[in-house]
Amino acid sequence: MARSTLYQQVAGELRRAIYSGELGPGAQLPTEMDLMDSHEVSRNTVRLALAELENEGLITRMRRRGSFVRDRRALLMRPQDELAASPGVLRREAFAEAVTKEGRKPGQEIEVSIVEPPEEIAARLELDEHSVAVVRRRLRYVDDQPYNTNDSYFPHALVRDSEIARPADITRGANRVLEELGHRQVRVVDDIAARMPTPEESSRLQLEPGTPVVVYVRVGYDREDTPVRVAVSVLPADKHLIRYELELS
Repeated sequence: MARSTLYQQVAGELRRAIYSGELGPGAQLPTEMDLMDSHEVSRNTVRLALAELENEGLITRMRRRGSFVRDRRALLMRPQDELAASPGVLRREAFAEAVTKEGRKPGQEIEVSIVEPPEEIAARLELDEHSVAVVRRRLRYVDDQPYNTNDSYFPHALVRDSEIARPADITRGANRVLEELGHRQVRVVDDIAARMPTPEESSRLQLEPGTPVVVYVRVGYDREDTPVRVAVSVLPADKHLIRYELELS
């Protein structure tokens, strides 16, 4: 039997054990020696099988400790809920609320700056050439672990004198501040795409090798159909579940 078929067979059996729950999150896989004996294959074949599972984001391999099933507990995100609160009703920032609902601890690091945004962002905000925007860059945490990044861009002329332009947490969320400024978002357009992370993203989010990310871009429009916010989130694919619920009339 070809060596490629052998390692795929070993990987397949381990994969089934992981997805069935036989090997749960944090469980240690059999040692290389045990896998060699149980499957009657070489060490190199076992290592090829483990490398495949690692590239799929299913396991973590630790030198001198062995291989372990990754914790794949995903954060449930419901994008339609972000703007669901009635006008004037106070509500926590959407990410913090979603994390807290699951009994987990949210956190974030915030950096605010005034920038000439990338061409794609400027086009989505319909900004004139050389116009600037306020960007709130956030590294978000769940249970003290980096979970995703969110860069939210706002037209500078619209928010320059508001909390959005200051480097502090906004407990009620920037969307509420926009509403108070007379620019409640009544329509959003979402674009969602998947790709491999950049080296910087891998470092900031402490990603395991082979972990793809989902890039989620939301553009919010006010009652005049003017774009007032572009939010770009980078979400590790193994840590997030995006759920849309659409009601048909």
